[in-house]
Amino acid sequence: MKTLRRATPAPPVRAIHLGLGNFFRAHQAWYTAAAPDAAEWGIAAFTGRSPALADILRVQDALYTLVVRGPERDETTTPESLSEVHAGTDHDAWRRLWQRPEIALATLTVTEAAYRRGPDGGLDDTDVAVQDDIAALRAGEAQDVRTVPGRLVAGLAARRAAGGGPVAIVSCDNLPDNADVAGRAVHELAGLVDPALDRWIGDNVSFVTTVVDRITPATSPVDLASVARLTGHADAVPVVTEPYHEWILSGHFPAGRPAWDAVGARFVTDVLPHEQRKLWLLNGGHSLLAYSGGARGHATVSEALADPICRQVLERWWDEAARHLTLPGAEIAAYRAALVERWSNPRIEHRLEQIAADGSQKIPIRILPVLRLSRAEGHLPAGAVHVLAAWIGHLRGRSTPIRDAAAAPFVAAAASPRDVLALLDPRLAADRELVTALDAELDAR
Repeated sequence: MKTLRRATPAPPVRAIHLGLGNFFRAHQAWYTAAAPDAAEWGIAAFTGRSPALADILRVQDALYTLVVRGPERDETTTPESLSEVHAGTDHDAWRRLWQRPEIALATLTVTEAAYRRGPDGGLDDTDVAVQDDIAALRAGEAQDVRTVPGRLVAGLAARRAAGGGPVAIVSCDNLPDNADVAGRAVHELAGLVDPALDRWIGDNVSFVTTVVDRITPATSPVDLASVARLTGHADAVPVVTEPYHEWILSGHFPAGRPAWDAVGARFVTDVLPHEQRKLWLLNGGHSLLAYSGGARGHATVSEALADPICRQVLERWWDEAARHLTLPGAEIAAYRAALVERWSNPRIEHRLEQIAADGSQKIPIRILPVLRLSRAEGHLPAGAVHVLAAWIGHLRGRSTPIRDAAAAPFVAAAASPRDVLALLDPRLAADRELVTALDAELDAR
């Protein structure tokens, strides 16, 4: 069985990526590889911290098989946009790449929790890892940084010192206004380290807001065997994804970008309506199915969607969320229909356990905005109540296993819905009608 090898040289590196995982390889790396100017845009990608994936990909010349899994068959491609792969702990390579003037942009897929935000949404400077990064950066010891904001500030400090020029940072995480989240974390950390560096960042770095979408389940041993049979190559790290893909961006690229728009990316002046549509309908719907479907013994999205009870509460949640969306009604209806079609594909095994992870970070973003808007109108949204109750049941051990680094206070409070709400939003905890509805929903389970 042959190992994947390049037939032609890798494209020159002009982009950096942090978060070398399956989603990135199915989305940003695919868009870059499919763009008509792909030969000009190589990516140097870094893992979160572990070197394992980078080590495997390096043996394969940074190539991998992308399996596009439709309802009836698989189609395979080999994206060639990864020119270099590095462990997240390779700080020398990180700083060296940021120094290059030809680097035009950096993309991020690091999850919500990685931005180290405090209760006010800004950088949590009480976080021990953040404090350690501040001390390391002040001392000029960037080798020791551990957090995502710390790594970005270390890279930008190296760029400034080398006269590297302007650059764009493109957050691709499922967060409202992810550019603001990334930018605020970077600016606040830089300001604590070196105010002059913070000013340089303000003059030379743009933060681009995005909405990203492409279901990318974890790769299974069955997938490895399937790829070997389809391609004749022994690929240790293939990626399985769905045919659908979406990328909406808003912001400035001062040093240029690949022609992503030629392969379907959309550039808009206001990303918020699209962001809310995706976070509330897709991500919020996913969270609902993860906790509710998991409690009913389902393992995948397609299984949960086929359950009439899960489907009924999902439609109720979508109705509630859609009332507060500003996109045209026909567009929302089409999006809902597309979600049902995508999620019904039984060949995409998107596991509920994967979706349920880090609920304490996701629920405030995906569910609470609709709940607050509905309560401001005097409406008690049954779908939102159901999601919250299902999540509290998950915290009580009634659904998929808990995988959430920040779950401890919520697990400790899970016996009392009011106490859980108090951790999420004290104003909601004071809402007697909401608390009563949550109690009743939990009692009915």
